[in-house]
Amino acid sequence: MTTTIAVAKRIHLSAQKGRLVADQIRGLPVAQALNILNFSPKKAAAIIKKALDSAIANAEHNDGADIDELKVKAIYVDKAASGRSFIAKAKGQGNRLEKQTCHITISVGN
Repeated sequence: MTTTIAVAKRIHLSAQKGRLVADQIRGLPVAQALNILNFSPKKAAAIIKKALDSAIANAEHNDGADIDELKVKAIYVDKAASGRSFIAKAKGQGNRLEKQTCHITISVGN
């Protein structure tokens, strides 16, 4: 029973929005998870699909795993460092804009 991990770091996506998609595929076989991600309209689905494809390729290349038997064992979407910028407003004022990022960790195994 081997487990293979793929990590996508500093993704320009809020962790809260990423977790909505991650909760849908946790514990599913990878074929079913890829099907859900292909037809999801959310931006996070395309990013998580790319990380899941990487985890599948890692399992096949490094461990020689059979793709048909793989399942999504665990998926985490953690908050990462935020970038901040300044938006000018009227009368010499300004607001700070926070650009959120996240780390996506996917673990697949038998």
